[in-house]
Amino acid sequence: MKTYKVHQIDTLSTSFVDDHLWEQAPKMTDFCSPWNEAPVDEITFKALWSDEYLFLKFHVEDSQVHLNTSESNRCTETIGESDRVELFFRTNDQLNPYYCLEIDPSVRVMDFKATPEKNFDFDWQWPSGELQVKSLINSTYFTVEIRLSLKSLKDLNLLKNTVIETGIYRAKYNKQADGSFEPTWISWVNPQTATPNFHIASSYGKLEFVK
Repeated sequence: MKTYKVHQIDTLSTSFVDDHLWEQAPKMTDFCSPWNEAPVDEITFKALWSDEYLFLKFHVEDSQVHLNTSESNRCTETIGESDRVELFFRTNDQLNPYYCLEIDPSVRVMDFKATPEKNFDFDWQWPSGELQVKSLINSTYFTVEIRLSLKSLKDLNLLKNTVIETGIYRAKYNKQADGSFEPTWISWVNPQTATPNFHIASSYGKLEFVK
């Protein structure tokens, strides 16, 4: 199983990680889109941990960020049809249950609980106060940073000893000739499926905490 080693940092006085600390984090860039012949834009993922939090950061090269800004009150329609990054955390290899965070560059969060066969509970939310997100959209890239409390990861039975089994993904919406938008699905781990599917055990790797 693919593994990313998450380095430890001292407890921070601020809510997010300073740039000089992110420079110390290992870069993970080996994303793929097995169902798409065209090369994908560069994505850099990093993670760090402290005594209280797990910090995660995406840097995505993208000069044409697509956001669905319709008036719909359903996040599954707006975030689900926007460029975004995704993190899935599983409690076991049966995916029963697993927890999903889908975050677009405008910092909208779609969090939900899932069980096998794509049974989604969109009424579920990450524990209150235990998740914080910020983002930046530039002319050629965007970044998304996430802070998760270790308490929430332990309470959800996701952090086991020093490992969190994690799926790391990206959805890129590309404009078509008729004006519609179609997604390109991008994953850290190639799930070896004939069609795009992140909701499967083979799409996961490991985040391993190291000191």
